[in-house]
Amino acid sequence: MKTKTTRALQGSAILATAGLLLSACGSSGGTDSGEQAGSTSFQGRGPITYVAGKDATGVVPKVIARWNALHPKEKVSFVQLPTDADSQRQQMIQNAETKSDAYTVLSLDVVWTSEFAAHQWIDRLPEQQFPLAKMLKPVVETARYRGGLYAAPASSDGGMLYYRTDLLKKAGITRPPVTWAEMTDDCAKVRKLPEAKDMSCYAGQLQKYEGLTVNFAEAVNSAGGTVTDAGGKPDVDTPEARAGLDFLAGAVKDGTIPREAVTYQEEEGRQAFQAGKLVFQRNWPYMYALAEKSKLAGKFAVAPLPGLNGPGSSSLGGHNLALSSFAKNKATALDFMKFFSSETSASTFLKDASLAPPYANLYDDPSLVKQYPYLPVLKQSILRAVPRPRVVSYGDVTSAIQQEAYAALTGSKSSAQALKDLQSDLQKSTAQ
Repeated sequence: MKTKTTRALQGSAILATAGLLLSACGSSGGTDSGEQAGSTSFQGRGPITYVAGKDATGVVPKVIARWNALHPKEKVSFVQLPTDADSQRQQMIQNAETKSDAYTVLSLDVVWTSEFAAHQWIDRLPEQQFPLAKMLKPVVETARYRGGLYAAPASSDGGMLYYRTDLLKKAGITRPPVTWAEMTDDCAKVRKLPEAKDMSCYAGQLQKYEGLTVNFAEAVNSAGGTVTDAGGKPDVDTPEARAGLDFLAGAVKDGTIPREAVTYQEEEGRQAFQAGKLVFQRNWPYMYALAEKSKLAGKFAVAPLPGLNGPGSSSLGGHNLALSSFAKNKATALDFMKFFSSETSASTFLKDASLAPPYANLYDDPSLVKQYPYLPVLKQSILRAVPRPRVVSYGDVTSAIQQEAYAALTGSKSSAQALKDLQSDLQKSTAQ
């Protein structure tokens, strides 16, 4: 989210030949591309900016440095925004509302595409220049708005359940949980072990920010409910949605989820898991590479998110590249977008930062699966994922979800009352 950001927010230097990289990103010559998508003319070459959330891995600057070495007259500067997705979105909107050319290529949470396109803050792209047929269909759909391509898929994301293989094995548990009830039972068994008596069971991202929208939507969808239908109509005042929110709120109340988890974003949850404070943790794939470098290396694995009666559904995460309508040097920007979203780049981001690639074939490559055993789980997570509400007024919608879900988690409202109020709020937001 990354979205999440959170979802996170990246990979290492491109380990390919200069010729391959140049073919992936297009010509770097001095002439304008002259390509058009809608009324956009992609003209102008020179320096541009790449704008994204803070890079916790330190890898994105290396990728940009590789581009800059190959394109000395068209250098890219990395503008790092705050870690949390809400702040990123707000700063990008402020830049657009002032029609500033300070931001060129934007790294958008996949759910922002409709909002930015509807307000004409980003340009429609020439989709024939991007290898969309090689990408997972749910990922490509996040980049479209009203039949047009307004972003280039750069990474996807699906939530997974991280769990302590060593502790489950020692407690006599032979497989990861499939349902919430199984997860709770497994925790009780694990916590009987001397080394696990001070551990908590489970945590996700429950602070009042975009991660809470993601975790709330996953709980609702994993209980058979929905937040909004395909047309954006809200439908959260239902028994199914209540079962999902009851799971989260009840787990905080009874200690299955530690109370401090209502302050967790992605990094706080990852750090708690790696510090041995949690048996299970919901997080994005970026965490895998970092956990493998920690003291838990070889002591954890991933599984699909559990649900009420069976496997749950992740919220669809990831980031798309969009071109600011107010930017200069759009020919350079288009080439950089093709470079940054190429299969070569996606493969590198996967290998060096556990970022989920948009390209389908990378999930089925035997050599990659051997090296990254979570890939089959991640692919299923993405294919089973449910998008967050794809509405133009997304800022109002996610704010309302965070407000009411947090009220239920902290006990200031019942789940039933929170969902009733949320239904009313969403009806007002989506009617605008």
